[in-house]
Amino acid sequence: MSQAIASRPLVSLALPEKGMSRLFAQGLIALTGTLLLTLAAKSKVVLGPVDLSLQNLAILLIAASFGFRLGVATLLLYLAEGAMGLPVFQSTPEKGIGLAYMVGPTGGYLVGFVVMAAMVGWAADRGWDRNVLKLGGVMFAAQAVLLFLGFAWLATLIGADKAWQFGVAPFILPDLVKAALAACLVSAGWSVLKAFGIGR
Repeated sequence: MSQAIASRPLVSLALPEKGMSRLFAQGLIALTGTLLLTLAAKSKVVLGPVDLSLQNLAILLIAASFGFRLGVATLLLYLAEGAMGLPVFQSTPEKGIGLAYMVGPTGGYLVGFVVMAAMVGWAADRGWDRNVLKLGGVMFAAQAVLLFLGFAWLATLIGADKAWQFGVAPFILPDLVKAALAACLVSAGWSVLKAFGIGR
C-alpha cells in the first residue's frame, strides 16, 4: 500500500478518485455527517445553560475519519442548516432556532465545533489517526479549545463564575473520556483495515 494511500483519512479510502462522482460522494458523506451530529445533539443530559451530549464525540470521530477539508465542510454545513432554522442543534426548537439560538449560551461551543474539527482533521491528514497517543493528544487539545471558546462566550452572558460552574467544570471529565474513546475507536479501525492489507 503506497504512502499516499496510507496518509489519507479513513473515509477517503471509500471515495472515488476524482470527478463528479467524488464530489457527489463527498456531499452525501457530509450530509450524513450532519445527520449524525443532529442525533448526537439530541442525546443530552440536562445540566443548565449548556447540556451534556454525545455531540463532541461525534465531531471527533467525523473529523478523524473525514480529514480536514471534508470534516470542516461537514461542520459548516451543519451550522448552515441550523442558521436556516432547521432544528439540528441541542434543545431546538424548544429553546429557539436559527441565528437567535446560535448567539445564545451555546454560541461559543458552536464555533468551537468547527475549530475542533479543523484540529483533528489536520492531524488525520498527516497520518496521526493511526497512532492512538498522537491522535488522543490532539483530541484532548481540541476539547480544551472547545471548552475555552464555550466558556469565553458564555462568560459574556452569565459571568465568568457561572460560566465555569455550568459551562466548563461539568464537562472536563466526560470530554476527556470522549476524546480517549474516539482516539481508540479510530486507531482500532485502522488496525482492522491493516489486518486486511489496507493502510500501513
